[in-house]
This record gives sequence, C-alpha cells and structure tokens, in this order.
Amino acid sequence: MERIRYKRVLLKVSGETLAPEGQSGVSSETVNKLAHEIGEVAHLGVQLAMVVGGGNILRGVQANATGMDRVSADHMGMLATVINSLALQDALEQEGVSACVQSAITIERMVEPFGHKHAIDHLEKGRVVIFAGGTGNPYFTTDTAAALRAAEVRADVVLKGTKVDGVYDGDPVKDPKARKFDELTHLEVLRQNLRVMDLTAISLCMDNGLPIIVFDLTAPGNLRRVVLGEKSGTLIRGRENG
Repeated sequence: MERIRYKRVLLKVSGETLAPEGQSGVSSETVNKLAHEIGEVAHLGVQLAMVVGGGNILRGVQANATGMDRVSADHMGMLATVINSLALQDALEQEGVSACVQSAITIERMVEPFGHKHAIDHLEKGRVVIFAGGTGNPYFTTDTAAALRAAEVRADVVLKGTKVDGVYDGDPVKDPKARKFDELTHLEVLRQNLRVMDLTAISLCMDNGLPIIVFDLTAPGNLRRVVLGEKSGTLIRGRENG
C-alpha cells in the first residue's frame, strides 16, 4: 500500500481552472477531469478539503474596477464560488466520492453553513469538503479563505493547484530565462513579493506553520504524486528552519 505523506490537505483551485480554455463559465469536461484526479486521492484515504475561486464567473476586484461597489461585487464573487462548488460536488459524486459543500454565506436550502467542527467530522468520515463563499467577508480573496480554512480544520498542508509547475522569479510564459524555485520560506515569498498567493494568505500560513506546495494541477496524476510526497512543484516551508 502506498504511503501517504499528507493525511489531511486543503486544495486551493482557481475558478479559471474550471472554465473552457480561454473562456468564462464552467466546463463539464474540465470539472469531470478534476473530479477524477481528486477521486484518486480520496480513494487513497487522504482527507481532502477544497476552496474554489469564482473568477471564471465573476471576480469582485475586476467588477469594482468597472464602477461597481466593491462590497456588492465581492458578494457576487462569493456566489460565483458557490456555483463552482456545486458543480464540483456533483462531478465528485458521479465519481463515487462523497462530497459536501459548506458556505461562509448562508444558503441553507442548497449548501451547509460553514462550521469547522462539522467540517472536520466530514473529513474524518471520508467526505471531500468544498468550502464556498470565501471568508464570508468582502475585501478578502479566496487565497485567504484557503489559508484560513486550512488552519481551522488543522490541515497538514495547503496545495495551490495552478497551470504552471511551481513558483518562478518571473513569468515563465513571457520569460524563458525565468528561474524556478524548488523551495522557499514564507518570509522569502513576502520579501521578494512573489505572486504565489496574496500577502494575507501567506502571512496566515506562516503564523500557523502551514507549508504550501504550488504545483501543476493540469498534469494528470500530479495531485496524487504531491500527496504521496513525491517531488513536484515548489515547497514553501512552514518555518525558516522547516
């Protein structure tokens, strides 16, 4: 039997990951592929929680830039994360994986209200828990929600699933000389202003000793490799000496 490196993880996925290539909205094909990857990990016995962004539908900051009130725009963004979470829950259940959605905003006819004790109970019973609604407050990103929820459910690690294979000192798409980091500390990320997650999220992880792994979620089997402890992506250590 394969040895699991991380028993309880928080996976952060951007909303754009769920969209058709170059478009907005939700791609059933993409969601089903992601659900399959998650299912493989869940069947290993990993306790898996998730935070999904809503940028494929609406991003509060961008809506605010067009003149919309920031609070209203962020509330709309929170609702977008609920839509994505419900789509992912359905895809997971079709994979034979028990899943539930907990929301920081109250929509009790559709999803459970967030409660960290209930979330831990779900995880211990083998259910994938998808946290929707961000933190429930405007002006906070889903990156911060991921760091907060990871601390609340006592996750071993935050996994940031992206379309690149780690953290670079530049944009690897635009700069072929951009250098990839194998390991960093939280302080190095903050000092170098590396755009891994927002500064509040990085600080929360640092304060709670939570390591972060930034990896390519689009590579088949990569999520499984990460939870088994195989070298993939960039590890951001929980402590300077971690």
